[in-house]
Amino acid sequence: MKPLRIFFAASILAMSSSAAAMATDLLPSWQDGATKNSIISFVDKVTKIGGPDFIEPADRVAVFDNDGTLWSEQPIYFQLAFALDRVKALAPKHPEWKDTQPFKAVLENDTKALIKSGKRGLMELMMASHVGMSTDQFAEIVDAWISSAMHPKTGKLYSEMVFQPMIELLGYLRENGFMTYIVSGGGIEFMRPWTYRVYGVPPEQVIGSSVKVKYEMKDGNPVLTRLPEINFIDDKAGKPVGIHYHIGKRPVMAFGNSDGDFEMLEWTTSASGARFGLLVHHDDAKREYAYDRKSHIGQLDRGLDEAPKRGWSITSMKSDWKCIYKYQCQAK
Repeated sequence: MKPLRIFFAASILAMSSSAAAMATDLLPSWQDGATKNSIISFVDKVTKIGGPDFIEPADRVAVFDNDGTLWSEQPIYFQLAFALDRVKALAPKHPEWKDTQPFKAVLENDTKALIKSGKRGLMELMMASHVGMSTDQFAEIVDAWISSAMHPKTGKLYSEMVFQPMIELLGYLRENGFMTYIVSGGGIEFMRPWTYRVYGVPPEQVIGSSVKVKYEMKDGNPVLTRLPEINFIDDKAGKPVGIHYHIGKRPVMAFGNSDGDFEMLEWTTSASGARFGLLVHHDDAKREYAYDRKSHIGQLDRGLDEAPKRGWSITSMKSDWKCIYKYQCQAK
């Protein structure tokens, strides 16, 4: 009986050790290595009470870009896909669009002509599809779209095209007293209806580009109406400005994926004290997309060159992440 008791005791100990190991895997979708270790080491040192790098919880601000950092952005930005769907839905009320670019290109699925219209054409699409309604109406339209629209390559909901390793990172930081903010070039009112459900980030912690809004009375009710005028562009040098306006303090951690995030990481990491910057490198053509220096979307050129000199981490999606999307992780 004694050997049998020893066998069972050893088995229980082994299972307990295995469970403990799983419990201590703070970022389970991340491969063990330099990038994962750098994140954990930073969080450990800034949350160690009495340590030289301790940061008070009130100052633990971490900012994240959205497109390409928290979810995919290829083959086109997801908000642009929303705008294209909106144009098609509104087309019956605008017969003139059949002969007017860039709307004609959208209705004919003419990608070349759409690209040729450039930023001005894309802005026209955004203005036509995103304004002229109340903020509540827009939120309802966005929520309905994000709950039903499918990605053209994977056939998954756009809300399923989020990066599981980054979802884990958001949760890990919040568990350690960090406030997590989204700072994106995308529309603030496009993101706010769904970011809490998808990322656990409440609407008041979302910063983005915006159109002007007007308070007015309609049918005896006060409403906020979205106007066809740009209010703020939250991209590149605009990101530190947006952070200043909305948060009022400099972050200690910043995460991005493109040169559009460069100034946000630069501003975050150039201050005194413990600071952390990370760029997500899209180098996994098999499980997602591979692009960087020459991409028309999410270009990462300057960041690749300067990250090592500035002490920023570069996360290889191919090497550092065990899986990219939750459905890939569940399939393992």
